[in-house]
Order: sequence, then C-alpha cells, then structure tokens
Amino acid sequence: MANLTQASRELFSRPPDERFESVDELLRHCQSLRQSSTDRWQLPQTFRPSANADRLVLALGDDGAFHLNPGAPGFTQLCGMAGIAKETINRLSPETASRALQETLPTADKPVQILTMDHSIRSIHGVSYTRLWNEELLRMVRDVAVDFQPPPKGFNGATGLYCGEQDMFLFMIDPTGWTEIGGQNFAPGFFGWNSEVGRRSIGVTTFWYQSVCANHICWQCADVTTVTRKHTRSVGDALTEIRVAINQLVDKRDAARDQFVATIRKAMNEPTGDKEETLHILADHGINRPLAKKAVELAASRGQRFTIWSVVDALTQLSRDSKYAASRVEADQRASALLALAA
Repeated sequence: MANLTQASRELFSRPPDERFESVDELLRHCQSLRQSSTDRWQLPQTFRPSANADRLVLALGDDGAFHLNPGAPGFTQLCGMAGIAKETINRLSPETASRALQETLPTADKPVQILTMDHSIRSIHGVSYTRLWNEELLRMVRDVAVDFQPPPKGFNGATGLYCGEQDMFLFMIDPTGWTEIGGQNFAPGFFGWNSEVGRRSIGVTTFWYQSVCANHICWQCADVTTVTRKHTRSVGDALTEIRVAINQLVDKRDAARDQFVATIRKAMNEPTGDKEETLHILADHGINRPLAKKAVELAASRGQRFTIWSVVDALTQLSRDSKYAASRVEADQRASALLALAA
C-alpha cells in the first residue's frame, strides 16, 4: 500500500500566515481575497513599466500603476512575456529593469488578463487561461464532505489547511469513518488544491488510510484516486468531477461501505494466476508491459502471492514513486479500475 506525502510537504513548506484553523476560516480568507481582486484586460503594448522610488511598477493603460512583487506569480509571468529571466530582472535597478521590460514586452491583437489586488499585481495570463476561485472549490467541499474535518495538528501546529499568494491546499479526513478490511482498519480522506494565479492545477486525491502521523504522512493508503484539470476554458467542469470523486468516497463510507469492504477482502484473496497470467490481466486493463512487469516484480519481492490486491497495491506504490503528475494520475486510475475484478 502507498504512503502519501503531499500533506507532509505542505506542512513543512507553509509559513504560519498561510495556515488556517478551520474550513470556515479558510473560506472567509478566500472570500476576502476574491472581493479584493479585480480582473483587468489590457493589450500588452499598453503596459508601461517604470520605477517608483526603489520599486518596479506597471501602469495599465488608464487603470493606474500597480506594484510588481518579485515573489508574486505576476512578476514571473511578466518576465516570461518579455522573454527575460526573472533572475536577470531582479539583479537590475528598478530604472534599468523598467527600461529592459519596455523594450522587450510584445505587442498583440488580443488583450491580456491581469489580476490585481489593491495596488499590486497578482497574476498575468493570456486569453486561454480561465480562473477558478478558491472560494468556489471550498464551498463545494463544505457542501459535499459534511463529516470531514482537518486531521490532528501536525508537530508544528499546522492543521492541513493552507492558502498563500501562490495556491491553496486542504487535507481532510473523516475520523468517524473507520472500517475493518481484512483485519486492518481504514478511514477515508482526501487532498484538494487550486491556484487562482496559475501556480498549479485544480484537483483532488481521495484515499483510504490506516494512520496519519504528526508529519501528516498518510500511511498504508488504499484505493487512491486523483482527478486534476488545468485552468483552461473547461476548468469549471472540474468542480463537478471533484464533487463526484468526493461523493464516491462518501458513498463507499456510507451506503456502499459493506460492498467496499467485501470488494477489498475479495481482492486480497482473489488469485490472478502465475506471473505470466498476471501480466496478461494487466495488459487487458490498459497497463503497459514495463509498468506491469515492475508491479509484478514488486509484489513478488514482498513475498506476496499474486492477487488482485497485491497487484493493485504494487501499482499504487509505483505511481507514488513517479515524478510525473500525469503518470501518477493514469496509474492511480488504472489500479483503481482493477478492483472492479473483485466486485
């Protein structure tokens, strides 16, 4: 079974001002950010970089001048539009940096969307980018995951609920959802994430775990499923897909709990045959031979006989070890589909 470390990475990387005590507190913060933010549409040739004292500012046509924070996504995105590395701009004086940007920013026929907050620029995107607000994701999660709550606080006091300048992340569990499967106890949980400024996709990972430590590592996780979408025109569909994923988790916990337990128990005992027979089953379910061979070898190295569960467990572990998000998502989905053999 897999050990999930996403929440642990967040625990160690988030400063105190990006941590929140409850979903309601996080929601109020995200509502405030949305209310304070404004989308502006300007042709890039109307941008006017300039120096204001010791700061770099960007005038947007008749909308006024806005500060460019070197640590904000908008600064990185502006440098990308100009074709200059942000590290280079950061080494220049504000006067020299503004002249460099003036001479390298492109012209275009289509406007650019600039997200501002107060007197600062949060992000800059082309017309293909479609924003989904953190508030929208949180409202949906609060409506669907009624009995879920943040995990016990981590060793540094963080709750698993985070929101900063770049993105938002939440870690939720149902502490009352424990059920016994094959002599082992599992409870449901999920991770959710989004970025209003293009830092990351929107998505959710649902799972059943055996324990969560003070480092917020989820140990011995089963039935790991990930749904993710980029911020393109159809990003609004992500809310529906994430709602479905969480609903499926809730259904397994509630109305379908007995069937879920029976499926996992059967998967633990349902043989897939010898090595070659197991490879054929994996191939029939769309798993490429190199990955299938690694899964079979991993199951064998653990001294396990070849069952649906041992193979799904091995596939899940291999997906966690992949450095490519797309590969992890695909492997998780393929592994989850194999459980249908035991239904």
